[in-house]
Amino acid sequence: MYERMLDKSQRPSKEEIKKEIGKIHAEYMDLFESFLNDNYDLITELKFPFGNKYGWSYKYSHKNKHSCYLFFEGKAFTICIQIGKNELNKINDIFETFLPRTKEVWKNRYPCGDGGWMYYRILKKEELDDVIKLITTKKKPINQIQEKLLT
Repeated sequence: MYERMLDKSQRPSKEEIKKEIGKIHAEYMDLFESFLNDNYDLITELKFPFGNKYGWSYKYSHKNKHSCYLFFEGKAFTICIQIGKNELNKINDIFETFLPRTKEVWKNRYPCGDGGWMYYRILKKEELDDVIKLITTKKKPINQIQEKLLT
């Protein structure tokens, strides 16, 4: 379970990705991408970053500012977000609104500088909502429709 798409020689299609992550996670990914498309000048790239253990992913960016990676897994996906020192105060301001699992992921992030890298396997819709909150600490949404998606 949760195996990643590790064959670098086989560039997966959108259909293969959705089949791998499963129906419910494909819906979550569509929701996430809709939020990003509606609120940012989104660039989506299919990548095989960080070496053979990480596998295929989508890299999402706003113009040239990196937002996150979404790694495809069997019946799930993991979002990797880099948090810098510019986001720390914003995260502290909203920290108490996060789910207990999000707080745990934050506590166990991979340290790097003042922030770090968060790897968050999305298993429930509510967790995706917290990831959206984290993304908005990196770059304020163009549109103020965030609250619609979060409810």
